[in-house]
Amino acid sequence: MIRNVLGSVLALAGAAAAVLSPFRDWYDGRLGRHYRIEELFTGITAGRSGPLDSILLAFLLAALLTVVGVVLRSRLLVATAGVVVLGFTVLWMVRQGQAAGSLTVAGDGSGLRWGVAEAAAGGVLLLMGAAVMSGRRSARGTRDRPYAAPGSENPDTWPPTQEPGPSVQTSTLPEPEPELYTGPDPAARPPDAASGPGRGSGSVAAPHSAPHPAAGSNPDDQETAQLPVVPDEGPDADGRPHR
Repeated sequence: MIRNVLGSVLALAGAAAAVLSPFRDWYDGRLGRHYRIEELFTGITAGRSGPLDSILLAFLLAALLTVVGVVLRSRLLVATAGVVVLGFTVLWMVRQGQAAGSLTVAGDGSGLRWGVAEAAAGGVLLLMGAAVMSGRRSARGTRDRPYAAPGSENPDTWPPTQEPGPSVQTSTLPEPEPELYTGPDPAARPPDAASGPGRGSGSVAAPHSAPHPAAGSNPDDQETAQLPVVPDEGPDADGRPHR
């Protein structure tokens, strides 16, 4: 932020100096706005130009580029404006030296004057402003930039955390929960004793039952339960019962 402000101040000061320079003497008492732009390419003559076809028009274009570059915080536009100002100033010096035979600085005002120095200083300030400015950075590229996934050599650095050290979570999947069944393991149950080697794996053993009913706690009942039961004999063929 501070660099953009300082660079903008330097750029605007350089643009102002460049625009004001054509209104000052450039050489031998002749104003800068009296030189036509085409004379910088064909040769300087003694004729005077109007305000719309003089060097002033090029410097106004450079000032417009500077204002747009400061508003947009574009270093490229500000640097382009500085190149335009310095380029036209150096080109004028070359053509003026060819026309006069040499460029001199005299105390009586017959040589180079302050207008040329002001234009050159304006171009230098524009380039300095472009170099000082930090430019415009994309907010989306700095704030919404996704994190890069780590490679296989760093498995413990994802997801990124604010705490120092590697993350304890090595996977983005949820951790498995323990089973809620707390009874004995069905696989550890012994095989059924009623199933013999001749039974199939799919047969179900019948529950164990005693051949006689269980005796009670009374001793008489136990003796009665131990006596054999004699079935009643049926009648003889003649119909009389046995005695």
